[in-house]
Amino acid sequence: MNSADFTALLPFWDKLDSDEKQGIIDNTTLTEYSAGDQIHRGSNDCIGILLVRKGRLRTSMLSEDGREITLFHMEEGDFCVLSASCILNAVTFDVFIDAEKDASVYQISTPFFQQLTAENIYVENFMYKVALNRFSDVMWVMEQVLFMTMDKRLAMFLLSEQDENGQIRMTHDQIARHLGSAREVISRMLKYFVQEGLVSLSRGAITITSEEALSALAD
Repeated sequence: MNSADFTALLPFWDKLDSDEKQGIIDNTTLTEYSAGDQIHRGSNDCIGILLVRKGRLRTSMLSEDGREITLFHMEEGDFCVLSASCILNAVTFDVFIDAEKDASVYQISTPFFQQLTAENIYVENFMYKVALNRFSDVMWVMEQVLFMTMDKRLAMFLLSEQDENGQIRMTHDQIARHLGSAREVISRMLKYFVQEGLVSLSRGAITITSEEALSALAD
């Protein structure tokens, strides 16, 4: 492992002694994932701490009837403790993690990190700070689901996912998975957006035609 990466990516690195630093290097593997690969499959899959070196990961929940909803994304430098939920008693729900884009991910061994957390207060504080921030992300998603209308949620999603050309290259089914909805609902809402002059649709892409009006709807 490249210690320079850890120096840049782990805020608590300078709070570790030499043995702890070497322990992280010895107990970490670098894994390459292709877009679409599943990385973590719920609470029964405790794969350790994830540290994103490059790429983009998606964390989601799955309902009993099989519907998905995106909780948050992780990109370069992001740290995920929910993939080691077996050492976090506060985590009582299953999360699923997959690679949304090709990704390079450090995986720190669960037993080692559990020991490090117990022995180093800086690591423990960092771990719970990261977990708290992620729970805030989850609560934001739940607030959207419970209290926001679908047109507003969809507008916010399109604005957040657009590229430099104002395009969102996703299928209606993919958007539905992100928002925890049905494809038919998303298709109807997008058709309404087209009628209102907010977006245009083409094969494999959605183009924002009035960002100002879409932003007004999102607000």
